[in-house]
Order: sequence, then structure tokens, then C-alpha cells
Amino acid sequence: MFDTLSDRLAATFKNLRGKGRLSEADIDATAREIRIALLEADVALPVVRAFIKQVKERAGGAEVSQALNPAQQVIKIVNDELVTILGGETRRLRFAKTAPTVIMLAGLQGAGKTTLAGKLGLWLKKQGHSPLLVACDLQRPNAVNQLSVVAERAGVAVYAPQPGNGVGDPVQVAKDSIEYAKSKVHDIVIVDTAGRLGIDAELMQQAADIRDAVQPDEVLFVVDAMIGQDAVNTAEAFRDGVGFDGVVLSKLDGDARGGAALSIAHVTGKQIMFASNGEKLDDFDAFHPDRMASRILDMGDVLTLIEKAEQTFSQAEAEKMAAKLAKGPKEFTLDDFLAQMEQVRKMGSISKLLGMLPGMGQIKEQINNLDERDVDRTAAIIKSMTPAERQDPTIINGSRRARIAKGSGVEVSAVKQLVERFFDARKMMSRMAQGGMPGMPGMPGMPGLGGSKKKKQVKQAKGKRQSGNPMKRKAEEQAAAARREQQAGSMPGLPAGSDPANFELPEEFKKFMG
Repeated sequence: MFDTLSDRLAATFKNLRGKGRLSEADIDATAREIRIALLEADVALPVVRAFIKQVKERAGGAEVSQALNPAQQVIKIVNDELVTILGGETRRLRFAKTAPTVIMLAGLQGAGKTTLAGKLGLWLKKQGHSPLLVACDLQRPNAVNQLSVVAERAGVAVYAPQPGNGVGDPVQVAKDSIEYAKSKVHDIVIVDTAGRLGIDAELMQQAADIRDAVQPDEVLFVVDAMIGQDAVNTAEAFRDGVGFDGVVLSKLDGDARGGAALSIAHVTGKQIMFASNGEKLDDFDAFHPDRMASRILDMGDVLTLIEKAEQTFSQAEAEKMAAKLAKGPKEFTLDDFLAQMEQVRKMGSISKLLGMLPGMGQIKEQINNLDERDVDRTAAIIKSMTPAERQDPTIINGSRRARIAKGSGVEVSAVKQLVERFFDARKMMSRMAQGGMPGMPGMPGMPGLGGSKKKKQVKQAKGKRQSGNPMKRKAEEQAAAARREQQAGSMPGLPAGSDPANFELPEEFKKFMG
């Protein structure tokens, strides 16, 4: 959603790099470019004015003039101000002292409240709670049935005593749901209310009546992030007519310009608490202003990536795999490779995971063009191998490749490329394990990020003849490989001649980034 804004800001900061001192003209030009970028992203004008004023004041002050790297200091200022207009610190849910905690969802029709109720229910279930979804949208056709289906998919309970479709009293349903939750020992009640195509007195009154009936601990306003400036106007109307405690952004994965997300918290004074960024029920998480600002500035969102990894990978399995890799690359088999790859797949879309890494905006097109089905093809190839072939891929010869290709429905070349990619990934992961460098299991060698490149042939030294004896030639090659390993430096995992202070990613990783 913020691609256009990110690209404009990146281009603006690029012009500052290399300057040892920023003049007033440099600061004005930078502020002008940032203003244009924000306005093009559909950010509300009052927000843009306040943002630019703060940036100019701080950029013209002592913190930039005395900085060793003025360009980086300006980027830091922009990051700080983005965090501020996005709400500052992360806003957490308030839970009732005595269960159940009541959360009421409000918003316009089409904002995605019903689906979001299921996402919130699943998110809370993962936190160890027992949520109950309450069907109080009795106006929209099949809204009650939709909530029941969503609740079943999320694996949470639903309270839907009325059929809906214009039949039933939503206020009474909301009131009765509290006693039902207590009797069934649900500690959280999520009330899904009706929406309208526009703001009207009937909508406001019904929402206010439900609020008064259940006395919610949190009233969350659900807003479609794709409707632009109208999202701000709607939020202000709900704040004044019903009142709400926090904002939930839906459809954050859309192709709109994203100005609503940057405007709502500043204009309404209510923080964004959650964001939905996909169609799946688990495409939902708490909203962190600092992480979102970091994404906009193409600095990545490593903390969220780590959290997802911690939720997917068990500590015991990670330690077991690290111990196996530390013993040597041959301990890591294709079975392990498949298991790690499937674990990464459980974390979500590979494109989204890569987008959380710093600097990925530079290869945005390649990431967006990733074919997620490549993971399934890779799994099919590995599962078409015998246990012996998975344990020792070096035995895979031409006839075996043909059999594996036929069994998995791919070309023979795809099997060969997979094996080569596996060997490269195994070496890199072994180096990372031995060198103590952090790495996410399964990420190296991920399909779709560029195939394995042909290895450069090592040029023989002039006058050096290769033995005609196959056994002797193999011994010479092993000795040469050992010498190259020894020359690679005292720090495992770093290429020869590289400066550890400048290390970013292993060279092997770059070939997978295509």
C-alpha cells in the first residue's frame, strides 16, 4: 500500500547522501519533496502541514548541523515524525478486571467488520483467550451466516440466536450475549454490529444503544484503508456520534495510496490498534507505529519477522537443527531442507516475509513476481526421491533425475537446479551455524528467488598440469579445496578478504535474491 510513498521518500533521501553539510536550501528542497510525497499518498492536509513543520524545525536545528552524517540524521527525524503521526507507542487492548472483556466493532458496511471479527477472535485465541463472536448485524443479508462460517474457520465460538436478514433485535442479542459468555466461560466477547452504506442517524443510534447495553471495554472502529480521505471523515463522524477507543485498519494489503493510515491517528486522536493485511484469517496483527514507519522508509520490519519465526519454530527444534549444522554440512539432508521450507511457508506469504527485510524495496519487482507455488513444486520433487537420495543427494545421477522428474511432474533440469541450490544453501547454513551469525531457518535456497548460478571455473595456474590419474586428481582437488577454506579467514562464514564490520549478508544469499 505504501509503495509509492516509499519510492518517493527513497528518491528524496538519495539526493542527500554524500553531503557533508546540509544548507537551508537542501532542507527546503527535501521538505518540499516529502510534502509532495505525502500529498500524493492522500495524507490529510493538516497532517502534512504538521509533519513538515516538525521536520523542518528539527532538520534546521543543532541535531543535524552537528551530526557526522546529516543525511542519516534527516532520515531518523522523518522516521521519528512518522512514528508520531501514526500514534507513537503501540496501543494494547484493555482487558476487564472481571471477565468477560467486551469488544464492540463499529464501522461502515463493506469495511470488513465480520471477517475482521473472525481474525480478531483467532488472534486472541492464539494469545490464550476464549473469545465469543456475537452476531448483532441483523440487517445485512446473510451477515449472521457469514459470521458463523468465519467463526468455524477460526475455531472460535459464536452466539447467533437470531436469523438476521432484517429479523431480530440487535440490542437484546448483545445484552444476552454477556450472560451466555459467562455461562460458557468465555473471557472475551466480540460484538459484530451492523454497518450502513453511509453515515446516518439510524446507524449512530443503533450503535449507541448497543454500546449502552453492553458497556464495552473497547469500541474499535473498523475502517477500510483503501477509501482514502473519506476514512478520516467517517472516523471523525463516528468519534463524535458514538465514540470509539481505537482504530482497526482493514485491507491494508490493497493498492490504495495509504493516506488514511497516516491520517486517522493524528486527526481523531485515537490510535490504530490492529491491521488486517490479507484475505486469510491469520493475516492480522497488532499495529506497531514504529514498525510501520520503518517499513515505509524501506528499513524492514525485522521484529515482526522474528515474532512470526518464534511462533512457527520451536526452540527445541531450532537448537537441534543448529547442533546438526554445527557438526558439518553433510548432516543437513533434503528431509531437513523440506521441513525447514514448510515451516517458513507456515509463517505466511514468502513475498510478505521478504518484504520485512531491510532494503527489499530495491528488488520489489522480483519479490512481487515470486510464484508461491514454487515451494509446492520443490516439495513435490523432494517427496519423489527415495529415502537414500534425500539422505545423500550426491548419488542422484542422470537416470535418477529422470525418474524424480517424472514422478514430480517437472523437467529434469528443475531437479538438477534444486540439488545444486540445496548444496549451496547447506554450505551457507553450516557457515552461519558455526560462525554464530543469526539466520532464519529455511530462508536460504528458497525457490523463486533466482536459480542456482553456474559456478565459476577456477582457472588453473600457468604451467600447472592436472594429473591423468583419477584418484590422484581427486586428492589434488580435495587439497586445493582445503587450502581455499583455510584462506577464507579466521571468522567462519565470511568470504576471503571481506571486512567483518561491513558484513551484511553472505555472498551465497545474494544469488538467491536473483
